Amino acid sequence: MDSPGTPTPVIDVAVVVVAFNSSDVLPALVESLPEGLSGLTWQLIVSDNASVDGSADVAVRLSPGCTIVDMGRNAGYAAGLNAGVAAAPPHRAVLVLNPDVRLAAGSVGLLLEALQAPGVGIAVPRLDDSNGDLHFSLRREPTVLRALGDATIGAVRAGRRPRWGELVTDPREYDALGFADWAEGSTQLISAQCWHACGTWDESFFLYSEETEYGLRARDHGYRTVYVPTARATHLQGESTRSPGLWSLLVANRVRLHRRRNGFVAGTLFWAVVVLREASRAAMGRATSRAALATLLSPRRMTDRPGPHTVAPAAAKGKTQG
Repeated sequence: MDSPGTPTPVIDVAVVVVAFNSSDVLPALVESLPEGLSGLTWQLIVSDNASVDGSADVAVRLSPGCTIVDMGRNAGYAAGLNAGVAAAPPHRAVLVLNPDVRLAAGSVGLLLEALQAPGVGIAVPRLDDSNGDLHFSLRREPTVLRALGDATIGAVRAGRRPRWGELVTDPREYDALGFADWAEGSTQLISAQCWHACGTWDESFFLYSEETEYGLRARDHGYRTVYVPTARATHLQGESTRSPGLWSLLVANRVRLHRRRNGFVAGTLFWAVVVLREASRAAMGRATSRAALATLLSPRRMTDRPGPHTVAPAAAKGKTQG
């Protein structure tokens, strides 16, 4: 036992996973951690958002020394992450992981090394999908022009042109070390200095856009997001593109964030372009876009604070219309 006054040892990485009915995907993630974090000291913290499938029990069984944070409710991704970091021992960096991520051997060490460069606060790996294909994970700052590019020629084609696309879709951009305005939140290593300077993740989004807000806020504070292609991970992907409720929340949060950062006029233009995009997809019979359009056109839904209650009505709307 440490004597009184002995400083608590600082570990290299606090690994924070936010679980919500994740028992089917957690085992492969936990199994990948020792090799992914090889050579580093680390602690696994699982924040459980009131799962009913025994997610916390699975984590304890597979990693007996892990820390479980019982949120007591479905509090959202950012809230779970913030609680997990608050429960972590002193650390050099926070590794944010979705339950459906699998780390490649040595990947976190490469990310931690990249964090040592001046001005870098967030490091992200190359992500592949479940088929082993490149997953486009890098993003540019959302703008009205980029939203228009997405609406008119599609995200993939627009993404090849920096001025017109938010999603970085040129595969050559994923071959070399580089910087991004922000990156998807499934796999991020954040330095303790960046976390302390920027504060916690914004819990008002509940789900989606919280990583956008944090990446842009970190940039505002002088911390860049670096992409490390030699660090590898696999992300199995979620249900947002198939679930009307989740897609509605994703779309609405993009509008909320843009308006918050850019003001009412620019935010309204951004909203109009997103409405155009979802209306055009809804006209082609896409249930997710019909649900998103109903949310975008509802002042009550757009001003309501997102939470579990905002996902269910949109999902039901999409089903009845689809």
